[in-house]
Amino acid sequence: MAELDSVLLSRMLTTLTLAFHIIFATIGVGVPIMISIAEFIGIKKNDEHYLLLARRWARGFVVTVAVGVVTGTVIGLQLALLWPSFMELAGQVISLPLFMETFAFFFEAIFLGIYLYTWDRFKKPIYHWLISLPVVIGSSLSAFFITTVNAFMNTPQGFSVEDGILVGIDPLAAMFNPATPSKVFHVLSSSFMTCAFILAAISAFVLLKGRGTDYHKKALKLTLISAFIFSFFTALAGDLSAKFLAEYQPEKLAAAEWHFETEEGADLIFFGTLNEEGEIENEIRFPKLLSFLAFNDFDAEVIGLDQIPDDEEPPLIVHYLFDVMVMIGMYGLGISLLGLVLMKFKPKFLYNKVVLWLIVASGPLAMIGIEAGWFYAEIGRQPWILRGFMKVAEGATTSTHLPIIFGLFLVLYLILGVICVVVLRKIFRNNPAEAELERRFK
Repeated sequence: MAELDSVLLSRMLTTLTLAFHIIFATIGVGVPIMISIAEFIGIKKNDEHYLLLARRWARGFVVTVAVGVVTGTVIGLQLALLWPSFMELAGQVISLPLFMETFAFFFEAIFLGIYLYTWDRFKKPIYHWLISLPVVIGSSLSAFFITTVNAFMNTPQGFSVEDGILVGIDPLAAMFNPATPSKVFHVLSSSFMTCAFILAAISAFVLLKGRGTDYHKKALKLTLISAFIFSFFTALAGDLSAKFLAEYQPEKLAAAEWHFETEEGADLIFFGTLNEEGEIENEIRFPKLLSFLAFNDFDAEVIGLDQIPDDEEPPLIVHYLFDVMVMIGMYGLGISLLGLVLMKFKPKFLYNKVVLWLIVASGPLAMIGIEAGWFYAEIGRQPWILRGFMKVAEGATTSTHLPIIFGLFLVLYLILGVICVVVLRKIFRNNPAEAELERRFK
């Protein structure tokens, strides 16, 4: 019983850390590209509003990076402390991207420091913008390397096991496993999309409060255009992910869609409930669409849970996580498209209160979508921690001190979250954009 308790507590503590860290990891990946875009437009148009956007976003970004460093370090420690058997096995194979992720962060941090302290130091501002590119590259590479580790957990390769010993280890094959392309694409595009919506929501909220200026209107337009582009690529990434799952992790796709029986022309199911007999009720059903999403063929056969051993079936709750992720993605694509249409044909209606509230909602919803996506990714792999080789219960620690550690980390994350919010409020609330523009032109 103690072992089961330690497994559950290890999962709870890892979930707590990842749920908190993913907020700052997403911001860390997505905001740099928005900063770079804003500065580039400001230079090309000789527009101080866009340049100020880049400056202010960069200041806020530094605060979130600091918190992300703390939680990222904690994750590294928890992998070793909570999942020692997993790290003993996987660490020999997948240590290269773990090391490279640290290198990518240092690369990003060095150029971020240079970027922050060289404003107005160049005769040609484009040289300063060029410094933003290594920051974007570093943050994206950091996401790439850590995502390859998660991809490896889903489709492990690059090693063989003989008499319980790892042989034939190939770190590059482990990194570039079948899950890597679709997962990396999905992580990067969804991070860019989420940050665009968060920044759009902030601008829309200021405009709703009646404190908005041309600065905020330009910010809203820029972020909505970016959000639409990134939403499109996120939808494409989701389509590629579905096709990957159909081929390499059919049990995960089947659980997400409550696809219980293998059949041709499989329906796509949204929402619904399961009755006592395990039958689906109150669902929204799209005939044959799951087959098309999985194989680009409305009549293709899709493997159901009837082909999966009972002890290897993912929890069926992932169906709701999948629904949340997809619905929020569709909402984001729709609201950003609406924003583009209004900009083109009815510019004044973009600042209608109803439209602005819809945009404000897109920010927190996008972050909820990120959380739901990662929960789906992790829970959908259950019961495996390393698919096909090691189950979660086999990889966890047997320590009896986890309740105390869980409480301590919960307090730590609450403190970090409060500090982050307070600092960001002081940075921006006490220094409005209008006042900063006036100071620059005195």
